[in-house]
Amino acid sequence: MKKHSARVAPLSSYSTQVLTCPISEGEDGSESHAETPGSETSEESRSYQTCTHTALKVLGGLLLVLCVSSSWVGTTQVVKLTFQSFSCPFFISWFSSNWNILFFPIYYSGLVVTTREKQTPIQKFRECSKLFGEDGMTLKLFVKRTAPFSILWTLTNYLYLMALKKLTATDVSALYCCHKAFVFLLSWIVLKDRFMGVRIVAAIMAITGIVMMAYADGFHGDSFVGVALAVGSASTSALYKVLFKMFLGSANLGEVAHFLSTMGFFNLIFISCVPLILYFTKVEHLGSLSSLPWGYLCGLAGMWLVFNILVHVGVVLTYPILISIGTLLSVPGNAAVDVLKHEVIFSVVRLAATCIICLGFLLLLLPEEWDSVTLRFLATIADKKTEEHGEELTDSSVHTRSRSRANGTVSIPLA
Repeated sequence: MKKHSARVAPLSSYSTQVLTCPISEGEDGSESHAETPGSETSEESRSYQTCTHTALKVLGGLLLVLCVSSSWVGTTQVVKLTFQSFSCPFFISWFSSNWNILFFPIYYSGLVVTTREKQTPIQKFRECSKLFGEDGMTLKLFVKRTAPFSILWTLTNYLYLMALKKLTATDVSALYCCHKAFVFLLSWIVLKDRFMGVRIVAAIMAITGIVMMAYADGFHGDSFVGVALAVGSASTSALYKVLFKMFLGSANLGEVAHFLSTMGFFNLIFISCVPLILYFTKVEHLGSLSSLPWGYLCGLAGMWLVFNILVHVGVVLTYPILISIGTLLSVPGNAAVDVLKHEVIFSVVRLAATCIICLGFLLLLLPEEWDSVTLRFLATIADKKTEEHGEELTDSSVHTRSRSRANGTVSIPLA
């Protein structure tokens, strides 16, 4: 199977980059070269441009963090508002997933504006279809590769919406953050990723938070069912990401846009029968088309699409860790809305469970080399303190000898 070199994989949230400005040779004392004034100016210019690019990338990432967090908070809160007049979670999930068809047209439009793309949309679509294989996308590959991911996508959204019927938006968004821990566990078991003790601790913290959340109102009733649904949504999301990494490898932004649009087509063609079955069996009461809250439905689907676009585009434009932080910030964002608008009162157990889950999420964002980097940092600090202490001793001895000479005394060392 073809593996692409560009890295926009769903598991890229674990990768981090060090935000540093390059240091030219000779500044650390290891090497010194005679340089002409022109070369020094060019080196400074390149260093300045690199630092400026990094600063702009970080600022853009911080802005994107706010956008990602706001879009996810808005999506979750609009779902709660929609449920007040229209309680059909599977239809909402199916309707929102159909909007994924727009992903590739939006990607191509942005490509034309930014790069003046010469290829036609059909040519670009065929080029991106190489994600499915060297021969492109066939009907067999379309069904074989798209069906499992589309089902997992639908299940993730459906279980998330069902959980919102039972729990507050804050609880559901916090429990959904456990998908990072599930991704690590599945990657460690299935993909044989590197073992990291800190991530095992984070996974244990996530499981502890889940148990505490379920125990908050006792292991019965709507609260326990809601926790189970939210954890199920996080589990299917983690399975989707790990399977994507396993079978499709890494993909660039165009291939991801192609794949999501393809899933939208699959959802429209093959999964449309499920809402009809639920309607005729009276599991979900849709009513007439004119009575549907189209404003809420279109607003919800649009915000969900914006969130997915921001997540995938943000991985390319800025640092992946910032996108993960944006998802985490949806928890305090939903908490603020729940307290101010819905007047929700959180128990101590729920607050503690939410904090434990969020802390575990942050631990999962640590890079693989975090331990060696931390040890080097501590060793550098210790070396600096030793040098400063040695300089203080030297200064004090010099000061003592000068005073002795001024007083006419000579210190004789003992044998």
